[in-house]
Amino acid sequence: MIMMTQNLFQTTPTPPLAERLRPKILSDVVGQQHLIGEGKPLSVAIASGVPHSMILWGATGVGKTTLAQIIANSFDAQFISLSAVFSGVKEIREAVLKAELAWQQGRRTIIFVDEVHRFNKAQQDAFLPHVESGLITFIGATTENPSFEVNAALLSRASVYTLNPLTPAELTLLCQRVFRLPEYQGIMLESPAEQLIIQSADGDARRLLNLLEQIINANAALNLPTINAKFTAQTIGSQIQRFDKNGEQFYNQISALHKSIRGSHPNAALYWFCRMLEGGVDPRYLSRRLIRIAWEDIGLADPRAIQIATDAASAYERLGSPEGELALSQAVLYLATAAKSNAGYVAFNKMRQFVREHGSAEVPFHLRNAPTELMSELGYGHTYRYAHDEPHAYAAGETYMPDNLEEPCFYQPTERGLESKIAEKLAWLKSLDDAEKIEF
Repeated sequence: MIMMTQNLFQTTPTPPLAERLRPKILSDVVGQQHLIGEGKPLSVAIASGVPHSMILWGATGVGKTTLAQIIANSFDAQFISLSAVFSGVKEIREAVLKAELAWQQGRRTIIFVDEVHRFNKAQQDAFLPHVESGLITFIGATTENPSFEVNAALLSRASVYTLNPLTPAELTLLCQRVFRLPEYQGIMLESPAEQLIIQSADGDARRLLNLLEQIINANAALNLPTINAKFTAQTIGSQIQRFDKNGEQFYNQISALHKSIRGSHPNAALYWFCRMLEGGVDPRYLSRRLIRIAWEDIGLADPRAIQIATDAASAYERLGSPEGELALSQAVLYLATAAKSNAGYVAFNKMRQFVREHGSAEVPFHLRNAPTELMSELGYGHTYRYAHDEPHAYAAGETYMPDNLEEPCFYQPTERGLESKIAEKLAWLKSLDDAEKIEF
């Protein structure tokens, strides 16, 4: 028994499938041809023989770590990998010391920092002098937009390369590689099952390989001759789409939803709405965005849109998921098909700026209330014209701005929806004002 226990502990564990299939050279990499194809930036960089610092930006499982390792191997450089989640200034200093030793031996060092966006400013700044001196070549990997998450000083010293999610065709190629492995050659993967796995991977190569390994192991345990779609669906269960509730994907999809509604494309708007629901976004957040869109992009062109968005949010609060999501989805459709106007939004922003520029001008005396005798004696409310007592309930020629401050015409109704009627009324009221000035 003792001998068996020792043998068990001495046995080297089998690496995960994703690690076993990790490419060692650039030509083995699947995807990212816009970076590694002939004449493309990374292949040219490797051919030049001179490494340079870079930020690899992309979703999980698209090959950032793999590319960093291949680049280091191509230059025969010392490769030091740090995780921003587990590393701090101590680990950075240790990496720099290793780089100095390697430099003395005539060898370059590439320091790879995974999830570099998790390093604070001081930690990111710690690399700067060593990047500038040429002691290290810095490669950072991030799933977040480097413009917001990487210090400008470090960003200015590194090229940014965007890695794309893998296409279905590229994921299919990975599947084929898996079943060319000697240990898996006797396993049959049916086409519908393969498509389900590719769909569940959602552009993530590592996720694809992990799913395949999970399914293959489950299939072997049951000694089944083939892997079919039903077995695959049962094994992988419900797979949430690639989505980061606080990151780039979140803001990109919110932007796509907003712009689809603004652009009056109901089906596209509904697509992005459902994408975000499937990705796990809180429907309450989406309901608040819909109300905002109604005010910003529709406004007085169709005031019903504001009411429908608000009612849909209330319906969701009463019903919850999934029933309440139907109300929100129909609000999406209404907003997308409603007449559009940002006239109120533009006028509001311009007027806020106008107020800031003109300071605290005094309220004219005729617009002030006179609740006391003293205020009346001082002239508060004198010469005020009560609009309801005037023809058309409109005091033609009256002014309502501070003295010596002309009323700006920031609100310009559009010719769409209800605002076309508002524009007609404002034009008519202006004609009354103009006539009053002529008579005066």
